[in-house]
Amino acid sequence: MKVLLLKDAKEDDSGLDPYIQELRLCGLEATLIPVLSFEFMSLPSLSEKLSHPEGFGGLIFTSPRAVEAVKLCLEKDNKTEAWEKSLKDRWNAKSVYVVGSATASLVNKIGLNAEGAGSGNAEKLAEYICSKPSSELPLLFPCGTIKGDTLPKMLKDKGIPMESMHVYQTIPHPGIQGSLESYYENQGIPASITFFSPSGLKYSLEYIQALSGGSFDQIKFIAIGPSTTRAMAAKGLPVSCTAESPTPQALAAGIRNVLKPNNCC
Repeated sequence: MKVLLLKDAKEDDSGLDPYIQELRLCGLEATLIPVLSFEFMSLPSLSEKLSHPEGFGGLIFTSPRAVEAVKLCLEKDNKTEAWEKSLKDRWNAKSVYVVGSATASLVNKIGLNAEGAGSGNAEKLAEYICSKPSSELPLLFPCGTIKGDTLPKMLKDKGIPMESMHVYQTIPHPGIQGSLESYYENQGIPASITFFSPSGLKYSLEYIQALSGGSFDQIKFIAIGPSTTRAMAAKGLPVSCTAESPTPQALAAGIRNVLKPNNCC
């Protein structure tokens, strides 16, 4: 049974995307199609803030791209030595909050100790942050230009200071239409399609509707998390399942329950 995941590939140690691996264990043939590209911005300003951890109470990362922005700052400004020598330890003396295992893994790779990864989404991470002792200094929140308002609002309501800064913007992947046309031509109508973000939904739905034609209603639509579920509902798209957390295991379990393939684990 064929399923379509609208995300880019992230290889693990085995050289395969973890989502592909997990779904394969369930007898599902998954294909990845990237629908988003990212442009980084305000990196000099971010670099300056990273050089002064004494001005902040900690860090918040809710996406892998925000961590990539930090990595770019270190590489471009020759800060790697200073980071390894003292900066990362000074940040590690504070809290570094993250959403999801993928973001946590990238945070760990730049030498920071992540906490809150199991929260799964911004709302649960905000609840986690609010349950911890807070500093009078603001939490630094590098994020995208279309970040959700849930986390900032919840922290503000609890009186927890936060300084957000836009370090990347999301744009449509230039190959969306061609990749989807090729998939439909060669693979046919997928049994399910998983959207990984409201932006991914926005940039791909029109093509999917056109290519699916009369078979559109036969497809089971899956969301990786609550913000994507809300965006799908706003488009009038039926949501067959929302993954309990943004992990390969949770998504595979959700798709398995929806499709119930005979040879599934």
